[in-house]
Amino acid sequence: MDKYVCGVCGYIYDPEIGAPETDIAPGTAFEALPDDWCCPLCGVGKDSFEKAE
Repeated sequence: MDKYVCGVCGYIYDPEIGAPETDIAPGTAFEALPDDWCCPLCGVGKDSFEKAE
């Protein structure tokens, strides 16, 4: 599964870890996150994330 990085603050969403700050379980793909999920650091929406290279 791909990692995604926030274009605003640089937070990296790693699906192997999930996002415990927002109750997202490990193993959750970025595409499976709820549409209203926001970056746990800066609060922007999923549309501000890009696939990490």
